[in-house]
Amino acid sequence: MTDAQTPADRRLAAESLAANDPTGWFEPLYAEAAAGTSVVPWDRAEPNPLLADWMRGRAPAPCGRGLVIGCGYGTDAEFVAAQGIRTTAFDISPTAIRAARARFPHSPVTYKVADLLRPPATWLGAFDLVVESITVQSLPPEVRATAITNIREFLAPGATLLVIADISTVPAPGPPWPLTAADIDSFADADVAPVRVERLPRADVPGLHRWRAELHRAADNAAI
Repeated sequence: MTDAQTPADRRLAAESLAANDPTGWFEPLYAEAAAGTSVVPWDRAEPNPLLADWMRGRAPAPCGRGLVIGCGYGTDAEFVAAQGIRTTAFDISPTAIRAARARFPHSPVTYKVADLLRPPATWLGAFDLVVESITVQSLPPEVRATAITNIREFLAPGATLLVIADISTVPAPGPPWPLTAADIDSFADADVAPVRVERLPRADVPGLHRWRAELHRAADNAAI
């Protein structure tokens, strides 16, 4: 496959990784999409079905503050906010965040430019619901542990973490780099425990499956 035939995400990711910049390819991809020369492969008009199904099955509905990681153009974030959750959503790409604000000019979501590998300190322990949908799998394996640790640290006492990711079956060049069972296990620690880990079919690609993992951080016993 020539460079001209390589999908933009893989072409730009290869250039970024060669420069030792694991997240440097996102902004060029969104910029190319804004210019009409590429497409963002994960862009979609509807929220992720595994997120929507999970959220609609919650009784009572989640409340408090929510964080959507790697929000892109904001489709998932808007869905989360529509459930009555005070939602913050972030992406490392300024172009993506500008596009999200333009798509949803009257949105209640607080959209921010931020880096998962270097998140704002004020976000640590600040959210009651954290949604991680296919962002970690877009990062190369060498930074995966840092990303997962930071995601876990966003959780307030008693908070819920929802992880959605493709399932790794055989090693393959990325992006994406789908998650293994061990990767899913690594979202847990002494205070964050899995509630349910599922392998569910992808509605958009017959024959393929995704993880949907729900984890819960223990309540702060000192506050009880």
